[in-house]
Amino acid sequence: MARPVWTGVLSFGLVSVPVGLYTATDSHTLHFHQLQRGTSDRIRNRRVNERTGKEVELDDIVKGYDTGEEYVLVEPAELDDIAPGRSKSLEISGFVDLDDIDPIFFDRTYYIGPKGKEYAKTYALLERALARSNRAGVATFVMRGREYLVALKSEDGLLTLHTLHWADEIRDPREEIPDLPAASTKTSAKELKMAEQLISALGTDWDPEAFHDTFQEKVAALVEAKRAGETVEKAELPAEATNVVDLTEALRASVERARGDKGAPRRRHGRTGGRQPKRSDLESMTKAELYEKAATAGIPGRSAMTRDELIEALGKGDKAAA
Repeated sequence: MARPVWTGVLSFGLVSVPVGLYTATDSHTLHFHQLQRGTSDRIRNRRVNERTGKEVELDDIVKGYDTGEEYVLVEPAELDDIAPGRSKSLEISGFVDLDDIDPIFFDRTYYIGPKGKEYAKTYALLERALARSNRAGVATFVMRGREYLVALKSEDGLLTLHTLHWADEIRDPREEIPDLPAASTKTSAKELKMAEQLISALGTDWDPEAFHDTFQEKVAALVEAKRAGETVEKAELPAEATNVVDLTEALRASVERARGDKGAPRRRHGRTGGRQPKRSDLESMTKAELYEKAATAGIPGRSAMTRDELIEALGKGDKAAA
């Protein structure tokens, strides 16, 4: 069982329940060690006194704030002493309509669980009330020396806590991005209609299982290939930007292709006549031809696949159909 990353008391009004906070997500990023080039010697990061050059133990390190004239030293225990609720309180200040929280504010997600079966009823009551009202509890609390603004939500029968960015952490896109289109930028009614048709034609159900981290898979494949003394095929370059002059024609062709993908009947082997294509047949096709074949076969997630992934998916589909 997972260990909570924070424990404390969740309260709303005069109702309180002891809870634990649990990490909701995992990272599957491949981690590399730092080595000196030409050797297998590890590079270590150490805490070193910049004046003496000697390594310093963690217990001997304190925080210091530079005032410009001197350092004001602060002990970790002193930070805990001034933390709201002594770092163990999660008090909901109010409940807001969930739809009113702009997605840009959401940061990390945690699961919340009751600290004991005797608190299950109070926990369930809050979870169900939030689900029925479509509201989120807003609160602030301190964890690991930092104060967080959070939203408490109901999701699939349990409570989740989402850390939120503070308002002054959200950057103004108009100040950050130099080439955003002005409100006066003109688009023709015909172009807008075709763009809407393309969005509708490419409409699909949200299925997170249809997507996976292909880059991490390629990193793992690169490591294995280098270990075996082999080479790995480089990724394809991204498509060139659509010329504004050709925008209408590009939209029309995209709509026709998307509608053709959805309307095409699924064939057993992907070719009329039924011959099961070999891998060599697939490898001789262009990415566009592979995509058309994947669309005919109804392979999910094909729009995000590389050429190699399309070949792999088509090969598996043909074997299953045989």
